[in-house]
Amino acid sequence: MSLSATPANPSILVCLCSVLCLYQGESAFAGQGKLQETAGVTQVEGSGGGGLVPWATLSGYDSRDETASAVFMSRASLDDYRLQMFGASVSLYDRVEVSLARQTFELLDAPFGQREINQQILGVKARIAGDVVYSPLPQISAGIQYKELQDDFIATAAGADDTDHGIDFYVAATKAHLGVFFGHNLVWNATLRATKANQFGLLGFGGDRNDNYEIMAEGSLAVLLSRKFALGAEYRQKPDNLSFAEEQDAYGVFLAYIPNKHVNITGAWVNLGSVAGAHDQSGAYVSLTGYLW
Repeated sequence: MSLSATPANPSILVCLCSVLCLYQGESAFAGQGKLQETAGVTQVEGSGGGGLVPWATLSGYDSRDETASAVFMSRASLDDYRLQMFGASVSLYDRVEVSLARQTFELLDAPFGQREINQQILGVKARIAGDVVYSPLPQISAGIQYKELQDDFIATAAGADDTDHGIDFYVAATKAHLGVFFGHNLVWNATLRATKANQFGLLGFGGDRNDNYEIMAEGSLAVLLSRKFALGAEYRQKPDNLSFAEEQDAYGVFLAYIPNKHVNITGAWVNLGSVAGAHDQSGAYVSLTGYLW
């Protein structure tokens, strides 16, 4: 399976999102079947959820007889690296989400040789049971993320077992509790991921320490301060497969601004731990998602 076709120019997505940011009224373009904020934001691999963690929620506001689509751009500026993401997703009948994302990982201080790593990710998520708001049990979804590494020189040098592609499998549970936190809504998510990916797949898959799938735990907790603002934190375990460089877990805190069902803007501080031998890689993260219909 190959995703080698060149994706849309990111500037096009910026323009689309900018137009949506300026538009504050109700529109027939976006699915209107869910409560505002229940679509979450866009995760670093293109799935609907938080910033680091995919949630059980889908990426649009579609109900059982609607469809929705979204485009997004994200950027994380770390101490020694910069990670940029852009992509799109569709959500079908409150049941299935399909997403496509491209990640570009820039090595800011590389004196020579390859200075960036590109990866494309095809994601599919299906809601299995429950509803994030209306059912007594959490909404539960299962998903896969097929990751295709476009630049494998650094992954090969690091000793990755597979420098071409890999697949992550995950199950997520998400639940909103209305008015339980001093009158504010509280949302939690728990995800279990089976993965061999090194640094989200940017350094290949598997390695000399381990080449088997491991179950990693991921979690999110957010307080909906109003209909437009959400404040939260996330934590994501990562496997440590390479003796070349220790890999540490990622975590962050975020503030999301969701003025309507057409756009959301998320600002965060994230820490990815040690990345390719560079320790304590932390910095600012910003993400913009626009909903086309």
